[in-house]
Amino acid sequence: RIQDAADMALVREVVHAFEFWRARRFAVDVVLLNEQATSYAQELQLDLESVAHSISLRTGHPDSTGRIFVVRRDQVAAEAIAALFGTAAVVLVARRGSISQQLPPRLEQQVGGGRLHALPRTSLGAPLLPAEVTADLHFFNGFGGFNDDGDEYVVISDRGQPTPAPWTNVVANEQFGFLATAEGGGCTWWRNSRDNQLTSWRNDPVTNQVSEAIYVRDDDTAAIWSPAAAVAEDGRHITRHGFGYTKYSFEGPELAMEQTVFVPLDDSVKINLLKLTNNSRRRMRLTVTSYAEVVLGQHRDLTARHLITESDPVTSALLVRNPFSVDYADQLVFCDMGGRQTSWTGDRAEFLGPTASARLPHAVTRTEPLSNRVGAGLDPCLAMQRPVRLEPGESIEFPILLGAGVDLAEVRALLGRYRGHDLGALLDQVRAHWRKLLGKVQVSTPDGSFDVMVNGWLLYQTMACRMLARVGYYQASGAYGFRDQLQDSMAVVLIDPQLAREHLLRAAGRQFAEGDVQHWWLPATEAGVRTRISDDVVWLAHAVARYIDVTGDYGVLDEQVGFLDGDLLGTDEDEKFFTPQKSGRTASLYDHCVLGLQHAFRYGRNGLPLMGTGDWNDGMNRVGAAGDGESVWLGWFLHTTLTAFLPLARRRADQSFAAQALAEQQRLLEALEEAGWDGEWYRRAYFDDGTPLGSSGRAECQIDGIVQSWAVLSNAAHPERVVRAMDAAYDHLVDHDHRLIRLFTAPFDVSEPDPGYIRAYPPGVRENGGQYTHGAVWSIFAWAALGRDDRAGEAFQLINPVNHALDATAAEDYRVEPYVLAADVYSVGPFAGRGGWTWYTGSAGWLYRAGLEAILGLRRHGERLEIRCCLPPDWGYASVRFEHGDACYDIDIQGEPELGRVVVECVVDQQPVPVVNGAAIIDLDRSAGTHQVSVKLGGQASIADTE
Repeated sequence: RIQDAADMALVREVVHAFEFWRARRFAVDVVLLNEQATSYAQELQLDLESVAHSISLRTGHPDSTGRIFVVRRDQVAAEAIAALFGTAAVVLVARRGSISQQLPPRLEQQVGGGRLHALPRTSLGAPLLPAEVTADLHFFNGFGGFNDDGDEYVVISDRGQPTPAPWTNVVANEQFGFLATAEGGGCTWWRNSRDNQLTSWRNDPVTNQVSEAIYVRDDDTAAIWSPAAAVAEDGRHITRHGFGYTKYSFEGPELAMEQTVFVPLDDSVKINLLKLTNNSRRRMRLTVTSYAEVVLGQHRDLTARHLITESDPVTSALLVRNPFSVDYADQLVFCDMGGRQTSWTGDRAEFLGPTASARLPHAVTRTEPLSNRVGAGLDPCLAMQRPVRLEPGESIEFPILLGAGVDLAEVRALLGRYRGHDLGALLDQVRAHWRKLLGKVQVSTPDGSFDVMVNGWLLYQTMACRMLARVGYYQASGAYGFRDQLQDSMAVVLIDPQLAREHLLRAAGRQFAEGDVQHWWLPATEAGVRTRISDDVVWLAHAVARYIDVTGDYGVLDEQVGFLDGDLLGTDEDEKFFTPQKSGRTASLYDHCVLGLQHAFRYGRNGLPLMGTGDWNDGMNRVGAAGDGESVWLGWFLHTTLTAFLPLARRRADQSFAAQALAEQQRLLEALEEAGWDGEWYRRAYFDDGTPLGSSGRAECQIDGIVQSWAVLSNAAHPERVVRAMDAAYDHLVDHDHRLIRLFTAPFDVSEPDPGYIRAYPPGVRENGGQYTHGAVWSIFAWAALGRDDRAGEAFQLINPVNHALDATAAEDYRVEPYVLAADVYSVGPFAGRGGWTWYTGSAGWLYRAGLEAILGLRRHGERLEIRCCLPPDWGYASVRFEHGDACYDIDIQGEPELGRVVVECVVDQQPVPVVNGAAIIDLDRSAGTHQVSVKLGGQASIADTE
């Protein structure tokens, strides 16, 4: 703040400091606020502008490292000035002297007392041999394995040995959740996993830093332990990732610890249930410390200066709020140790100390308690301590809570509820919820890796991560993707049809009156992106047809859903992010689907659907950016969707659209066979200039897998051609050495025309010719539809993450979690076979369906169950326990491989069921009772039998 040119000395000092910061890439913005009235001479304004201009000339650094702004106070609204003062980390007044004269001297942290000096620790002895600990773990690979029930993945860390990459769990209800790594890293969020992170989300697989931690100090020996390996490497730490919880445990010669972390089914609170057991022969005096590095936004470096901590005088809980948040200013985040905390601090600098390390914080090593310092202007955190006294053999269990409410009243209500709750019973309730949800279909086959994924982990990944949390270690989204969660709902409908129904209506409400949709949107603000991506509009009808086929709920088509209203994309715009308005107009879900399909009836010079700025593959955003490129894949997908949707139009007597759809199908099929066929396989697309993509004449992207798969799934392509196309896909795309299925080959690198940002990925990474698992899974459906049980089974095995980490060497090569799907697997160079980002991928729901519907061959159609098996040739049996309402169907499938693999006989409760074209159709009963189903395989599969 400056009023007089005589005070320019401070400005020059600040400018020198700014140059120092910028040279070291430290981003700081400086505002020179001219408070001299405009009516005066302009010398001061000119001097300030000259200073700012000279800095930009001298440094030449990009704006990301900060800028100097010159602002005239009397030309800016008072509200803006107030916001400027409120946002500023430091406000200096030029007439008050130098920087050092205006800023108070840096206070040394007065933690008090001396530092504890640790006594030599009792030897923990040699680590247990793996066989002694892992005998009960299935598919143990040197790092971890599954428990007997398959509902926990157990990671064992000796003396801090980390997993090759962070092996994580995602735990969430509809509004609140957390990410947990095997070593204790992760983050917590409320209402939105990207925009409202309560603690720091870091996607750094190398450091795997923690933003939350629990420390236990022995006050007599100064030994410091933690249930999690990230902050205490001594000894053996065991982590159990389960459905709805993660459990950390450590057992030393004197103290055993167990930390179970979970969230209730409804409330916004994270429960750390800590159990301590004194295994020594002496009375132990312990200090338990909890720590959370708070964010309350997207990035701590943007929010930290605005956070205000305080202690609630009624509950003694430690609180933090962010009054400068645009969307979440109302929230109050709390930390609590069951009301037994005796000291706390909201100052991270005090807690961590000079090393700024969470591995051994300064405050944990000191004899004195925390300072109880809270307020504004601190380096914010939530840290608390409580003493614990344990007699020999004694145990204690208590909660450490981290949660959020909209106001102090809600926070106090949550504290009252969970301080007095039987938290062990609450954990049982959470586990029972997931057990019931995921247990509606249970399978047993000769392949244990198939069973463990289909019996829980694939659906848990889809439900917890994709539908509820929308976050993973490598991506914090928080958003709904239009096509993404619609595809997830197509798997979820099998276990939670109500959730699937709700999402169909939610997605339909993101459609503009013109027929296009938001490609993705943020649920809290409804802001999202409008694009020219071409396949989104088809997925709504596809998912709706799937939902009705499974549930028989035709009434959903009559649900009224609104439209969005917003600016159309300009001729020079490929996408636009904005918050649309509600149009005030509504239509039935059926009409939304029809409008979307009609929006897709736009074709290019070859009669194929326009590509736009991407179809399913967003990375091909320049193939059709000029408006003339065409997608062969979208043609097959649109044809398939029309086949599924036409019966709904006829049922509603919508003869107009039924006739239109049938005509579009017939015309589309002719174009697909004429312009889509390359000679040995189907092409992928056509560029704006007419150049074919996915053609044998190209050096890069000669053959793409998804177009071959969907040609089969359309059930309309030429029978001989689809066999040749899938054989070509097998020969060119399946990599047996690295156990993967490429999306296409060869990867993009230098060829023209430019396909889009997909070429920015290194060859063989993600969509650029790696295994993009989402697309690879579709080949399982295609092989099963062709009756190729051998290749369908092989494809499932290649994709199954369990099989990528069967021993320590394989686990080191694959690196990522072997219990959830990776979105991609690298296919080129020294890292071929390495997994990419995990958890947040739509491939999980598709692989679940592939296992259940394509290989085991169980497809529910309302109140009927179709059984059309495609068991791998080395399976002699399979059994399925299928729940329907209050009824249970125990299905036993038997058949010697050499005798044939199609259904030839089916008996339900000793009554034969007709088998037609290799499929048995069972009428389902919802009433309580168990039904025995016997299925016999034999004969020979053929394409005709699978129609």
